[in-house]
Amino acid sequence: MRIEKDDFGTVQIDDDVLYGIQTIRTKENLTFSKNILSEYKEYIRSLVYVKKATALANFEDNVISRIVKEKIVDACDTLLQGQHLEQFVVDVYHGGGGIGINMNINEVIANLCNEAKGIYSIVHPIDHVNASQSTSDVCHTAIRLAINEAYEKLAAETADLIATMNRKTNEFMPIATISRTCLQDASRMQLGEKFSGFESVIKRRHKKLTDAVEELLTINLGGTVIGKGEGASTLYKKIIIQKLKEVTELPVSRRENLFDAAQNIDDLVDVSKQLSLFASALLKIAKDLRLLSSGPEAGFAEILLPAIQAGSSFYPGKVNPVIPETVIQCCAEIIGIERVIQATFEHGDLDLNVFENFAGIHLLDGIYMLTKCIHNFRKQCFEGIIANEARCDTLANSRIPQICDLKEKFGYSETIRLLNEQGINEEEK
Repeated sequence: MRIEKDDFGTVQIDDDVLYGIQTIRTKENLTFSKNILSEYKEYIRSLVYVKKATALANFEDNVISRIVKEKIVDACDTLLQGQHLEQFVVDVYHGGGGIGINMNINEVIANLCNEAKGIYSIVHPIDHVNASQSTSDVCHTAIRLAINEAYEKLAAETADLIATMNRKTNEFMPIATISRTCLQDASRMQLGEKFSGFESVIKRRHKKLTDAVEELLTINLGGTVIGKGEGASTLYKKIIIQKLKEVTELPVSRRENLFDAAQNIDDLVDVSKQLSLFASALLKIAKDLRLLSSGPEAGFAEILLPAIQAGSSFYPGKVNPVIPETVIQCCAEIIGIERVIQATFEHGDLDLNVFENFAGIHLLDGIYMLTKCIHNFRKQCFEGIIANEARCDTLANSRIPQICDLKEKFGYSETIRLLNEQGINEEEK
């Protein structure tokens, strides 16, 4: 064990761990969820990128020495390889605007740099690792980089889903079936036309979401706490964005108004709204597939979904639409996340929104869930959908589609007259 001390007393820390007393304080005082920083690899990686970039800028600005810079960069490169994830132990939901997260990363990097853990004689977690920074601009920047990285996987899965939807659209285009309005029989349509609507809405929502995520690459690093850039030199503020570009290879840029960036998180809200709309579109499609596959004898039964597991512990042989039902639940969660993030925006008082990290973590959670959900939706459901051609043909030639054919030929009023001649009563009309 080692002993570390701060203004609030001393703490015994296992000598094997890389974090220090500030991390322990957050862990002991502010933990209430199961959402621990070590589970958010993109966020850790993004925080490390920020610390690496700031070390490069601080060295160029003569704020830290070459040896300190090299040690910080080496420590960052070690972490970027995915090592020591277990050292990030703070609850990501904590008060203080993310200070526990920032100090966790600062202390781990510092202890990787020094010869003895907790003895910050060469590299200090605040004086060196956190030089020219505040938790506010560090976490603001890193959470946006993390969301951008996590979204890459969601975007790839979505592209695969759109391609699958396109194949099904073409596959089902020769098959005639029935449309429905108000859940009642309507005119004849091609099954592929129905699926083309699925494809189109997902393509549109994907584009809108991608545009919103790209806006997150406009960040406030260099603004320190409230946007004034206190504690950072003019040179540092001039070069830090370029250093971040170099280490991340991302087209990051500085926010036009850094006071606005500290006060308002509407860019995160915009992403959450687009994610919610994306989820709403998926939810609607999942509900439609559930209806279209209902039966198999007493329902619509126009399509057959892949049977992937038993559907009932009571009815032998029953198979349920479990993948669409899972998608519905996932999307409902994401719609709920959007409201949480909206509330987080509203609670940003005066000059700093200290709940920004709370919003960002919820966005990451939503992206993680939807990425996995879309993968399963495509692989275990969409790719294996089969058209029930006999059933579709029966429905395509049922009463209402035939009446629609008459209307196209004779007009609405003449069709009514012809139907009356056939003995159709008013109630049926």
